[in-house]
Amino acid sequence: MDLTKFKHSYSLTVRNYEIDWQGIVHNANYLLYFEVARVDYFKHVGMEIDERSINGKIKIVVVRNELDYYNSATFDDRLTIYTRISAINNSSIICEGIMVNQEKKKEIAKNVCVLVWIDPVTNTSAPVPLYFRKRVQQYEGADAQIQFPSIEV
Repeated sequence: MDLTKFKHSYSLTVRNYEIDWQGIVHNANYLLYFEVARVDYFKHVGMEIDERSINGKIKIVVVRNELDYYNSATFDDRLTIYTRISAINNSSIICEGIMVNQEKKKEIAKNVCVLVWIDPVTNTSAPVPLYFRKRVQQYEGADAQIQFPSIEV
């Protein structure tokens, strides 16, 4: 994956309780690492996030999460997770992430996550708002494929 397309990064250090009986990070923790980086990305582009919503009312749910493992991480490894939004469609957002062990210069894992914007009243999918599309376009530039709704005259 081309890291030059990633403008956001988040670093963390592997803690002892994240290690499994094999002495490596338990596979489920990689999803948590990518999620933490994704939330930080959303904050970085100006979204206010709490434990229940974005901007006090919006919900975004994960509908697909793909994870490819390349190398294992172990206790006290310093990991950097690079995150970007690669596309925004009508109601979905495609996020990509790549995890790198900085000291060992090894790629650890790759993540593709599809999120769907949810209407807070009906709990059904809703179009991604224009203000969010514009924030991501401003941040990502030409590296993201963002569909903008057509305006009828």
